[in-house]
Amino acid sequence: MSPWIKRWEEEAGYRDFLRMAVPLIISTSAWTIQHFIDRVFLTWHSDEEVAASMAAGILYWVFGAFLCGTAGYVNTFVAQYYGANRPNRVGPAIWQGAYFSIITSLIAIPLFFLAPFFFKLFGHEETVMEHEIVYFQILCHLLIFNTTGATFSTFFTGRGDTMTVMWVNIAGTLVNIVFDWIMIFGNLGCPEMGIAGAGWATLFGGGITTLLFAGLMLRKTHREQYATLSGWRFDWELYKRLLRFGLPSGVQQGLDVFSWALFILLIGRIGTSELAITSIAFNINMLAFVPMFGCGITVSTLVGQYLGKDDPDLAAKATWSGTHITLAYMTFFAVIYLLIPNVFMEPFAMGSDPAEFEVLRPTGIVLLRFMSFYCLFDAMNIIFAGALRGAGDTRFVLFITVGLGWLLMVIPIFIFCTIFGAGLYTAWSFATLFMIVLSFCFLARFRGGKWREMRVIEPELQPHMPVLVDSTPTETP
Repeated sequence: MSPWIKRWEEEAGYRDFLRMAVPLIISTSAWTIQHFIDRVFLTWHSDEEVAASMAAGILYWVFGAFLCGTAGYVNTFVAQYYGANRPNRVGPAIWQGAYFSIITSLIAIPLFFLAPFFFKLFGHEETVMEHEIVYFQILCHLLIFNTTGATFSTFFTGRGDTMTVMWVNIAGTLVNIVFDWIMIFGNLGCPEMGIAGAGWATLFGGGITTLLFAGLMLRKTHREQYATLSGWRFDWELYKRLLRFGLPSGVQQGLDVFSWALFILLIGRIGTSELAITSIAFNINMLAFVPMFGCGITVSTLVGQYLGKDDPDLAAKATWSGTHITLAYMTFFAVIYLLIPNVFMEPFAMGSDPAEFEVLRPTGIVLLRFMSFYCLFDAMNIIFAGALRGAGDTRFVLFITVGLGWLLMVIPIFIFCTIFGAGLYTAWSFATLFMIVLSFCFLARFRGGKWREMRVIEPELQPHMPVLVDSTPTETP
Protein backbone atom coordinates (compact mmCIF):
# COMPACT_ATOMS: atom_id res chain seq x y z
CA MET A 1 0.00 0.00 0.00
CA SER A 2 1.25 3.48 -0.86
CA PRO A 3 2.46 5.40 2.21
CA TRP A 4 0.26 8.31 1.15
CA ILE A 5 -2.85 6.11 1.06
CA LYS A 6 -1.85 4.51 4.35
CA ARG A 7 -1.46 7.92 5.99
CA TRP A 8 -4.86 8.93 4.66
CA GLU A 9 -6.54 6.08 6.51
CA GLU A 10 -4.55 6.16 9.76
CA GLU A 11 -5.54 8.06 12.89
CA ALA A 12 -4.11 11.59 12.88
CA GLY A 13 -3.58 11.19 9.13
CA TYR A 14 -4.73 13.28 6.21
CA ARG A 15 -8.39 12.27 6.45
CA ASP A 16 -8.64 13.20 10.14
CA PHE A 17 -6.91 16.49 9.50
CA LEU A 18 -9.06 17.42 6.50
CA ARG A 19 -12.31 16.40 8.21
CA MET A 20 -11.68 19.12 10.76
CA ALA A 21 -9.72 21.56 8.60
CA VAL A 22 -11.92 21.88 5.50
CA PRO A 23 -14.85 23.59 7.29
CA LEU A 24 -12.36 25.91 9.01
CA ILE A 25 -10.65 26.66 5.70
CA ILE A 26 -14.05 27.51 4.20
CA SER A 27 -14.86 29.55 7.30
CA THR A 28 -11.68 31.60 7.17
CA SER A 29 -12.04 31.85 3.39
CA ALA A 30 -15.44 33.46 3.96
CA TRP A 31 -13.74 35.98 6.23
CA THR A 32 -11.10 36.53 3.53
CA ILE A 33 -13.73 37.06 0.86
CA GLN A 34 -15.48 39.54 3.12
CA HIS A 35 -12.37 41.68 3.52
CA PHE A 36 -11.34 41.21 -0.11
CA ILE A 37 -14.72 42.54 -1.27
CA ASP A 38 -14.47 45.38 1.25
CA ARG A 39 -11.20 46.46 -0.34
CA VAL A 40 -12.41 45.94 -3.91
CA PHE A 41 -15.50 48.09 -3.27
CA LEU A 42 -13.34 50.76 -1.63
CA THR A 43 -10.90 50.66 -4.57
CA TRP A 44 -13.85 51.37 -6.87
CA HIS A 45 -14.91 54.21 -4.60
CA SER A 46 -11.54 55.87 -3.83
CA ASP A 47 -7.80 55.00 -3.88
CA GLU A 48 -7.34 57.06 -0.72
CA GLU A 49 -10.02 55.03 1.06
CA VAL A 50 -8.50 51.65 0.21
CA ALA A 51 -5.10 52.88 1.40
CA ALA A 52 -6.67 54.18 4.62
CA SER A 53 -8.63 50.98 5.24
CA MET A 54 -5.48 48.87 5.26
CA ALA A 55 -3.54 51.14 7.61
CA ALA A 56 -6.48 51.71 9.99
CA GLY A 57 -7.59 48.09 9.84
CA ILE A 58 -4.20 46.69 10.76
CA LEU A 59 -3.75 49.24 13.57
CA TYR A 60 -7.13 48.22 14.98
CA TRP A 61 -6.12 44.59 14.76
CA VAL A 62 -3.02 45.26 16.88
CA PHE A 63 -5.40 45.59 19.81
CA GLY A 64 -7.94 43.10 18.47
CA ALA A 65 -5.31 40.40 17.97
CA PHE A 66 -4.08 40.78 21.54
CA LEU A 67 -7.56 40.43 23.03
CA CYS A 68 -8.82 37.79 20.58
CA GLY A 69 -5.56 35.86 20.81
CA THR A 70 -5.95 35.62 24.58
CA ALA A 71 -9.69 34.92 24.60
CA GLY A 72 -9.37 32.52 21.67
CA TYR A 73 -6.76 30.51 23.55
CA VAL A 74 -9.71 28.95 25.37
CA ASN A 75 -9.67 26.65 22.30
CA THR A 76 -6.66 24.81 23.75
CA PHE A 77 -8.41 24.37 27.10
CA VAL A 78 -11.54 23.03 25.41
CA ALA A 79 -9.48 20.67 23.23
CA GLN A 80 -7.48 19.25 26.15
CA TYR A 81 -10.54 18.90 28.41
CA TYR A 82 -12.38 17.22 25.54
CA GLY A 83 -9.47 14.88 24.83
CA ALA A 84 -9.23 14.04 28.54
CA ASN A 85 -12.98 13.22 28.59
CA ARG A 86 -13.81 15.96 31.11
CA PRO A 87 -16.78 17.70 29.43
CA ASN A 88 -17.97 19.33 32.66
CA ARG A 89 -14.91 21.62 32.53
CA VAL A 90 -15.59 22.90 29.00
CA GLY A 91 -18.36 25.37 29.96
CA PRO A 92 -16.42 26.95 32.83
CA ALA A 93 -13.41 27.44 30.54
CA ILE A 94 -15.59 29.21 27.96
CA TRP A 95 -17.03 31.55 30.59
CA GLN A 96 -13.60 32.57 31.90
CA GLY A 97 -12.72 33.61 28.35
CA ALA A 98 -16.00 35.52 28.09
CA TYR A 99 -15.26 37.45 31.29
CA PHE A 100 -11.82 38.34 29.97
CA SER A 101 -13.36 39.50 26.68
CA ILE A 102 -16.01 41.72 28.25
CA ILE A 103 -13.62 43.40 30.69
CA THR A 104 -10.76 44.03 28.29
CA SER A 105 -12.92 45.21 25.37
CA LEU A 106 -13.51 48.41 27.38
CA ILE A 107 -10.14 49.50 26.00
CA ALA A 108 -12.14 50.52 22.91
CA ILE A 109 -13.29 53.68 24.74
CA PRO A 110 -9.88 55.38 25.05
CA LEU A 111 -8.84 54.03 21.63
CA PHE A 112 -11.79 55.83 20.03
CA PHE A 113 -10.68 59.20 21.39
CA LEU A 114 -6.97 58.59 20.72
CA ALA A 115 -7.50 57.80 17.03
CA PRO A 116 -6.58 61.32 15.73
CA PHE A 117 -3.39 61.25 17.79
CA PHE A 118 -2.37 57.83 16.44
CA PHE A 119 -2.70 58.70 12.79
CA LYS A 120 -1.12 62.13 13.01
CA LEU A 121 2.05 60.40 14.18
CA PHE A 122 2.59 58.63 10.86
CA GLY A 123 2.58 61.61 8.53
CA HIS A 124 0.17 60.28 5.89
CA GLU A 125 -1.53 62.68 3.49
CA GLU A 126 -4.37 64.67 5.06
CA THR A 127 -7.16 63.02 3.06
CA VAL A 128 -5.89 59.52 3.83
CA MET A 129 -5.51 60.38 7.52
CA GLU A 130 -9.12 61.61 7.76
CA HIS A 131 -10.38 58.32 6.29
CA GLU A 132 -8.13 56.34 8.66
CA ILE A 133 -9.55 58.06 11.72
CA VAL A 134 -13.18 57.49 10.65
CA TYR A 135 -12.65 53.82 9.85
CA PHE A 136 -10.65 53.10 13.02
CA GLN A 137 -13.23 54.75 15.28
CA ILE A 138 -16.05 52.67 13.81
CA LEU A 139 -14.02 49.48 14.23
CA CYS A 140 -13.57 50.31 17.93
CA HIS A 141 -17.26 49.44 18.37
CA LEU A 142 -16.48 46.01 16.91
CA LEU A 143 -13.98 45.03 19.59
CA ILE A 144 -16.45 43.49 22.05
CA PHE A 145 -18.02 41.38 19.28
CA ASN A 146 -14.64 40.19 18.04
CA THR A 147 -13.43 39.12 21.47
CA THR A 148 -16.60 37.45 22.75
CA GLY A 149 -17.18 35.85 19.36
CA ALA A 150 -13.67 34.42 19.43
CA THR A 151 -14.38 32.95 22.86
CA PHE A 152 -17.75 31.39 22.02
CA SER A 153 -16.41 29.92 18.77
CA THR A 154 -13.83 27.88 20.71
CA PHE A 155 -16.65 25.79 22.17
CA PHE A 156 -17.08 24.37 18.67
CA THR A 157 -13.51 24.36 17.34
CA GLY A 158 -12.01 22.84 20.49
CA ARG A 159 -14.36 19.84 20.22
CA GLY A 160 -13.81 19.50 16.46
CA ASP A 161 -17.31 20.73 15.50
CA THR A 162 -15.97 22.89 12.71
CA MET A 163 -19.06 22.63 10.49
CA THR A 164 -20.98 24.89 12.88
CA VAL A 165 -18.15 27.43 12.79
CA MET A 166 -18.22 27.38 9.01
CA TRP A 167 -21.96 28.10 8.69
CA VAL A 168 -21.93 30.84 11.30
CA ASN A 169 -19.03 32.64 9.64
CA ILE A 170 -20.64 32.32 6.21
CA ALA A 171 -23.78 33.95 7.63
CA GLY A 172 -21.76 36.82 9.10
CA THR A 173 -19.88 37.28 5.83
CA LEU A 174 -23.08 37.50 3.78
CA VAL A 175 -24.44 40.14 6.14
CA ASN A 176 -21.24 42.14 5.80
CA ILE A 177 -21.14 41.97 1.99
CA VAL A 178 -24.78 43.02 1.60
CA PHE A 179 -24.34 46.01 3.88
CA ASP A 180 -21.05 46.88 2.11
CA TRP A 181 -22.91 47.21 -1.18
CA ILE A 182 -25.70 49.22 0.40
CA MET A 183 -23.67 51.58 2.56
CA ILE A 184 -20.44 52.19 0.62
CA PHE A 185 -22.20 53.19 -2.61
CA GLY A 186 -25.50 54.44 -1.20
CA ASN A 187 -27.81 51.79 -2.64
CA LEU A 188 -31.45 51.08 -1.68
CA GLY A 189 -31.96 54.62 -0.44
CA CYS A 190 -29.01 54.59 1.99
CA PRO A 191 -26.72 57.64 1.88
CA GLU A 192 -23.35 57.05 0.19
CA MET A 193 -20.95 56.52 3.11
CA GLY A 194 -17.72 55.26 1.50
CA ILE A 195 -15.20 53.95 4.00
CA ALA A 196 -17.56 54.65 6.92
CA GLY A 197 -20.10 52.34 5.30
CA ALA A 198 -17.48 49.60 5.06
CA GLY A 199 -16.79 49.99 8.78
CA TRP A 200 -20.45 49.79 9.80
CA ALA A 201 -21.01 46.76 7.54
CA THR A 202 -18.14 44.98 9.27
CA LEU A 203 -19.68 45.82 12.64
CA PHE A 204 -23.06 44.38 11.65
CA GLY A 205 -21.50 41.17 10.36
CA GLY A 206 -19.43 40.73 13.52
CA GLY A 207 -22.44 41.26 15.75
CA ILE A 208 -24.53 38.64 13.94
CA THR A 209 -21.66 36.13 14.12
CA THR A 210 -21.21 36.57 17.87
CA LEU A 211 -24.93 36.26 18.63
CA LEU A 212 -25.20 33.07 16.56
CA PHE A 213 -22.25 31.44 18.36
CA ALA A 214 -23.71 32.36 21.76
CA GLY A 215 -27.18 31.07 20.91
CA LEU A 216 -25.94 27.75 19.54
CA MET A 217 -23.58 27.21 22.47
CA LEU A 218 -26.49 27.56 24.91
CA ARG A 219 -28.67 24.90 23.29
CA LYS A 220 -30.15 22.40 25.77
CA THR A 221 -27.94 19.44 24.78
CA HIS A 222 -24.82 21.56 25.22
CA ARG A 223 -26.01 22.96 28.54
CA GLU A 224 -26.53 19.45 29.88
CA GLN A 225 -23.36 17.81 28.55
CA TYR A 226 -20.79 20.63 28.71
CA ALA A 227 -22.17 22.94 31.44
CA THR A 228 -22.34 25.86 29.02
CA LEU A 229 -24.84 27.65 31.28
CA SER A 230 -24.30 26.15 34.73
CA GLY A 231 -20.55 26.79 34.40
CA TRP A 232 -21.05 30.58 34.26
CA ARG A 233 -19.51 31.24 37.69
CA PHE A 234 -16.20 33.02 37.88
CA ASP A 235 -13.43 30.52 38.64
CA TRP A 236 -10.33 32.37 39.81
CA GLU A 237 -8.00 29.37 39.51
CA LEU A 238 -9.15 28.57 35.97
CA TYR A 239 -9.06 32.25 35.04
CA LYS A 240 -5.46 32.52 36.24
CA ARG A 241 -4.59 29.44 34.21
CA LEU A 242 -6.12 31.07 31.12
CA LEU A 243 -4.06 34.20 31.70
CA ARG A 244 -0.91 32.17 32.34
CA PHE A 245 -1.05 30.45 28.97
CA GLY A 246 -3.37 32.72 27.00
CA LEU A 247 -1.76 36.09 27.68
CA PRO A 248 1.56 35.15 26.02
CA SER A 249 -0.43 33.95 23.02
CA GLY A 250 -2.43 37.17 22.90
CA VAL A 251 0.60 39.41 23.44
CA GLN A 252 2.46 37.53 20.71
CA GLN A 253 -0.36 37.94 18.22
CA GLY A 254 -0.86 41.58 19.13
CA LEU A 255 2.83 42.48 18.85
CA ASP A 256 3.17 40.45 15.66
CA VAL A 257 0.33 42.44 14.10
CA PHE A 258 1.95 45.62 15.52
CA SER A 259 5.13 44.76 13.63
CA TRP A 260 3.11 44.43 10.43
CA ALA A 261 1.21 47.63 11.26
CA LEU A 262 4.52 49.47 11.48
CA PHE A 263 5.51 47.85 8.18
CA ILE A 264 2.35 49.25 6.55
CA LEU A 265 2.67 52.66 8.19
CA LEU A 266 6.35 52.99 7.25
CA ILE A 267 5.46 52.20 3.66
CA GLY A 268 2.84 54.93 3.91
CA ARG A 269 5.70 57.34 4.59
CA ILE A 270 7.33 56.29 1.32
CA GLY A 271 4.23 57.37 -0.60
CA THR A 272 0.47 56.98 -1.00
CA SER A 273 0.78 54.92 -4.19
CA GLU A 274 3.20 52.53 -2.44
CA LEU A 275 0.74 52.22 0.44
CA ALA A 276 -2.17 51.61 -1.94
CA ILE A 277 -0.44 48.86 -3.93
CA THR A 278 0.85 47.23 -0.73
CA SER A 279 -2.73 47.24 0.58
CA ILE A 280 -3.91 45.59 -2.64
CA ALA A 281 -1.10 43.01 -2.52
CA PHE A 282 -1.88 42.15 1.09
CA ASN A 283 -5.53 41.67 0.25
CA ILE A 284 -4.62 39.36 -2.63
CA ASN A 285 -2.34 37.43 -0.29
CA MET A 286 -5.26 37.03 2.13
CA LEU A 287 -6.88 34.69 -0.40
CA ALA A 288 -4.13 32.18 0.33
CA PHE A 289 -2.89 33.22 3.74
CA VAL A 290 -6.06 33.57 5.83
CA PRO A 291 -7.48 30.10 4.98
CA MET A 292 -4.24 28.74 6.43
CA PHE A 293 -5.45 29.98 9.79
CA GLY A 294 -8.01 27.20 9.52
CA CYS A 295 -5.16 24.73 9.17
CA GLY A 296 -3.36 26.31 12.13
CA ILE A 297 -6.46 26.08 14.34
CA THR A 298 -6.92 22.46 13.27
CA VAL A 299 -3.36 21.52 14.19
CA SER A 300 -3.65 23.36 17.52
CA THR A 301 -6.93 21.57 18.29
CA LEU A 302 -5.67 18.11 17.33
CA VAL A 303 -2.48 18.58 19.34
CA GLY A 304 -4.57 19.70 22.32
CA GLN A 305 -6.96 16.75 22.04
CA TYR A 306 -4.20 14.16 21.71
CA LEU A 307 -2.21 15.66 24.57
CA GLY A 308 -5.40 15.57 26.63
CA LYS A 309 -5.39 11.83 25.92
CA ASP A 310 -1.65 11.71 26.81
CA ASP A 311 -0.65 10.65 23.30
CA PRO A 312 2.05 13.07 22.06
CA ASP A 313 3.05 10.72 19.22
CA LEU A 314 -0.35 11.14 17.58
CA ALA A 315 -0.13 14.88 18.24
CA ALA A 316 3.15 14.98 16.30
CA LYS A 317 1.69 12.85 13.51
CA ALA A 318 -1.31 15.17 13.17
CA THR A 319 1.06 18.14 12.92
CA TRP A 320 3.06 16.58 10.10
CA SER A 321 -0.14 15.59 8.28
CA GLY A 322 -1.23 19.22 8.47
CA THR A 323 2.19 20.37 7.28
CA HIS A 324 2.07 18.23 4.14
CA ILE A 325 -1.41 19.40 3.17
CA THR A 326 -0.79 23.08 3.93
CA LEU A 327 2.46 23.16 1.96
CA ALA A 328 0.71 21.57 -1.02
CA TYR A 329 -2.03 24.20 -0.78
CA MET A 330 0.44 27.07 -0.64
CA THR A 331 2.54 25.68 -3.47
CA PHE A 332 -0.52 25.97 -5.70
CA PHE A 333 -0.90 29.66 -4.84
CA ALA A 334 2.83 30.30 -5.21
CA VAL A 335 2.69 28.99 -8.78
CA ILE A 336 -0.34 31.02 -9.85
CA TYR A 337 0.96 34.19 -8.18
CA LEU A 338 4.07 33.77 -10.27
CA LEU A 339 2.51 32.71 -13.59
CA ILE A 340 -0.78 34.62 -13.79
CA PRO A 341 -0.55 37.63 -11.46
CA ASN A 342 -2.92 39.77 -13.54
CA VAL A 343 -5.82 37.47 -12.69
CA PHE A 344 -5.61 38.78 -9.13
CA MET A 345 -5.10 42.40 -10.16
CA GLU A 346 -8.15 42.66 -12.41
CA PRO A 347 -10.86 42.88 -9.69
CA PHE A 348 -9.12 45.96 -8.32
CA ALA A 349 -8.69 47.46 -11.80
CA MET A 350 -12.33 47.05 -12.86
CA GLY A 351 -13.85 49.91 -10.94
CA SER A 352 -10.83 52.20 -10.55
CA ASP A 353 -9.42 54.92 -12.80
CA PRO A 354 -7.61 53.05 -15.64
CA ALA A 355 -4.73 55.50 -15.90
CA GLU A 356 -4.10 55.55 -12.17
CA PHE A 357 -4.28 51.79 -11.80
CA GLU A 358 -1.95 51.04 -14.72
CA VAL A 359 0.73 53.00 -12.88
CA LEU A 360 0.31 50.66 -9.91
CA ARG A 361 0.00 47.38 -11.82
CA PRO A 362 3.74 46.66 -12.56
CA THR A 363 4.64 47.20 -8.91
CA GLY A 364 1.79 44.96 -7.83
CA ILE A 365 3.06 42.15 -10.05
CA VAL A 366 6.51 42.38 -8.45
CA LEU A 367 4.96 42.21 -4.98
CA LEU A 368 3.06 39.07 -6.00
CA ARG A 369 6.41 37.52 -6.93
CA PHE A 370 7.64 38.27 -3.41
CA MET A 371 4.53 36.53 -2.08
CA SER A 372 5.02 33.50 -4.31
CA PHE A 373 8.41 32.99 -2.65
CA TYR A 374 7.63 33.59 1.01
CA CYS A 375 4.18 31.97 1.24
CA LEU A 376 5.66 28.46 1.72
CA PHE A 377 7.60 29.65 4.76
CA ASP A 378 4.46 31.39 6.00
CA ALA A 379 2.69 28.03 5.91
CA MET A 380 5.36 26.54 8.16
CA ASN A 381 4.98 29.45 10.58
CA ILE A 382 1.25 28.92 10.99
CA ILE A 383 1.37 25.13 11.35
CA PHE A 384 4.27 24.78 13.78
CA ALA A 385 3.24 27.80 15.85
CA GLY A 386 -0.25 26.28 16.03
CA ALA A 387 1.16 22.98 17.27
CA LEU A 388 3.21 24.72 19.97
CA ARG A 389 0.18 26.74 21.12
CA GLY A 390 -1.91 23.57 21.25
CA ALA A 391 0.52 22.19 23.80
CA GLY A 392 0.90 25.39 25.84
CA ASP A 393 4.33 26.50 24.60
CA THR A 394 3.10 30.07 24.20
CA ARG A 395 6.05 31.88 25.76
CA PHE A 396 8.47 30.60 23.15
CA VAL A 397 6.11 31.62 20.35
CA LEU A 398 5.88 35.08 21.93
CA PHE A 399 9.59 35.71 22.38
CA ILE A 400 10.76 34.38 19.01
CA THR A 401 8.06 36.09 16.94
CA VAL A 402 8.42 39.50 18.55
CA GLY A 403 12.20 39.39 18.76
CA LEU A 404 12.74 38.41 15.13
CA GLY A 405 9.98 40.75 13.93
CA TRP A 406 11.78 43.78 15.29
CA LEU A 407 15.30 42.56 14.61
CA LEU A 408 14.79 41.47 11.00
CA MET A 409 11.87 43.61 9.81
CA VAL A 410 10.82 46.71 11.74
CA ILE A 411 14.21 48.16 12.68
CA PRO A 412 15.93 47.50 9.30
CA ILE A 413 12.97 48.95 7.37
CA PHE A 414 12.99 52.06 9.56
CA ILE A 415 16.73 52.52 9.08
CA PHE A 416 16.97 51.81 5.36
CA CYS A 417 13.64 53.23 4.15
CA THR A 418 13.02 56.16 6.49
CA ILE A 419 16.56 57.33 7.15
CA PHE A 420 18.39 56.33 3.95
CA GLY A 421 15.45 56.59 1.56
CA ALA A 422 15.37 53.01 0.27
CA GLY A 423 12.26 52.02 -1.67
CA LEU A 424 9.33 49.64 -1.48
CA TYR A 425 11.19 46.51 -2.60
CA THR A 426 13.76 46.89 0.17
CA ALA A 427 10.98 46.91 2.76
CA TRP A 428 9.42 43.78 1.27
CA SER A 429 12.82 42.04 1.18
CA PHE A 430 13.25 42.45 4.95
CA ALA A 431 9.69 41.23 5.55
CA THR A 432 10.45 38.13 3.49
CA LEU A 433 13.69 37.47 5.40
CA PHE A 434 11.79 37.67 8.70
CA MET A 435 9.26 35.02 7.66
CA ILE A 436 11.95 32.63 6.41
CA VAL A 437 14.03 32.77 9.60
CA LEU A 438 10.93 32.53 11.80
CA SER A 439 9.73 29.38 10.05
CA PHE A 440 12.97 27.52 10.74
CA CYS A 441 12.93 28.61 14.40
CA PHE A 442 9.45 27.15 14.87
CA LEU A 443 10.47 23.97 13.07
CA ALA A 444 13.50 23.54 15.32
CA ARG A 445 11.42 24.08 18.47
CA PHE A 446 8.84 21.55 17.36
CA ARG A 447 11.43 18.92 16.50
CA GLY A 448 13.10 19.53 19.86
CA GLY A 449 10.05 17.96 21.51
CA LYS A 450 9.72 19.99 24.75
CA TRP A 451 6.07 20.60 23.91
CA ARG A 452 5.31 16.88 24.41
CA GLU A 453 5.32 17.24 28.21
CA MET A 454 3.26 20.42 28.37
CA ARG A 455 -0.40 20.68 29.43
CA VAL A 456 -2.61 23.70 30.08
CA ILE A 457 -5.33 21.87 32.05
CA GLU A 458 -5.05 20.89 35.70
CA PRO A 459 -4.56 17.18 36.49
CA GLU A 460 -7.80 15.38 37.32
CA LEU A 461 -7.82 14.29 40.94
CA GLN A 462 -8.91 10.69 41.42
CA PRO A 463 -11.37 10.02 44.31
CA HIS A 464 -9.16 7.36 45.87
CA MET A 465 -6.03 9.53 45.77
CA PRO A 466 -4.96 12.11 48.35
CA VAL A 467 -5.24 15.73 47.31
CA LEU A 468 -1.87 17.15 46.29
CA VAL A 469 -0.90 20.62 47.41
CA ASP A 470 0.73 21.45 44.08
CA SER A 471 -1.71 20.75 41.27
CA THR A 472 -0.14 22.93 38.61
CA PRO A 473 0.15 21.47 35.09
CA THR A 474 3.31 19.86 33.83
CA GLU A 475 5.23 22.33 31.75
CA THR A 476 8.77 22.37 30.47
CA PRO A 477 10.37 25.76 30.95
